[in-house]
Amino acid sequence: MTGGSQGIGAGLVKAFLDRGYTVVANSRNITKTNPFSASANLALVDGDISDPNTATKIADTAVSRFDRIDALVNNAGIFFSKHFTDYTVEDLRSLISVNIEGFLFITQLAIKQMLAQKTGGSIVNITSTMVDHPIAGINVAVAMITKGGLEAVTRSLAMEYAKQGIRVNAVAPGEVDTPMHKNEPKDFLKKLQPMGQIADVKDIVDAIVYLTEARQVTGEVLHVDGGAHVGKW
Repeated sequence: MTGGSQGIGAGLVKAFLDRGYTVVANSRNITKTNPFSASANLALVDGDISDPNTATKIADTAVSRFDRIDALVNNAGIFFSKHFTDYTVEDLRSLISVNIEGFLFITQLAIKQMLAQKTGGSIVNITSTMVDHPIAGINVAVAMITKGGLEAVTRSLAMEYAKQGIRVNAVAPGEVDTPMHKNEPKDFLKKLQPMGQIADVKDIVDAIVYLTEARQVTGEVLHVDGGAHVGKW
């Protein structure tokens, strides 16, 4: 699991451990910030996911510590808002390096290991409800280039590896109460979802756990956005 030190990622680590999984969690400095109780079922790997060496360390740790890779959650990602004409080339490269290249490096290694094991597996990607349903005034067009790419590759990989039993799905959150939004007014965020609420970490974690364990679900994009993907409100 990438992006495991806080917010959704930290919630996922705890949820999977509670369900009896062995977990390899990664973030840039996860061994220093380590918010988890010591567990023989948990391994922590420091490193920037946009560096291919980090992906290698994650995969090698999973195999050496726990003998296999059965599930991957691509949770690490960056996201920021600007008017389209204000995004720079550096902004684009930053978004691509983490959201796309980081996904590529670790997912290739995970799939190779799953194929070698010949027992299938699960991959869950984290995208955004605004890929298909932009909100006027929320200017994230360039960020959505990367999140939209993740949705497209989710469907493509689901088909490519269906016969090998490797399922590939995505969760598309709306507004979630995480450290990413700590400085934004809650009343404003509530207006961005028809149900008038902000999702909490558990809402997203529950969706990811479901897709990880849903044996006949693949190629699915599960929206957890209070209905924002349905239409205008």
